[in-house]
Amino acid sequence: MNVRVIALAAVLAGLSACGPRQAEVRTAPTQATGVSIQVKNDVAQAVNVYISAGGADSFLGQVGAKESKTIPVQGFASGTTVSLKAVTIDGAKTYSRDKVVLSGTYVFPLP
Repeated sequence: MNVRVIALAAVLAGLSACGPRQAEVRTAPTQATGVSIQVKNDVAQAVNVYISAGGADSFLGQVGAKESKTIPVQGFASGTTVSLKAVTIDGAKTYSRDKVVLSGTYVFPLP
């Protein structure tokens, strides 16, 4: 008889654990770093812009031919020293700036 009571209690506990639960789902707020790169592309084709610290490149965005675009930088704190690189879409040309200290908006003119 005790085995039946224990089995019934286990089944009831299992069923209550499987019941509906209320959960709140949110996305994390974006962190405003206040750091951005203004790319002034005077090249005749679009470029992909990358930022690098510690040897790993991170894609920032694409800037069209003969366009200027300000790209916010996420994941890098103000005061961090980085390298910037812009590569033409066909991969033929690479423009870079080393030892850039992030602070406010850094202007990266091309070429």
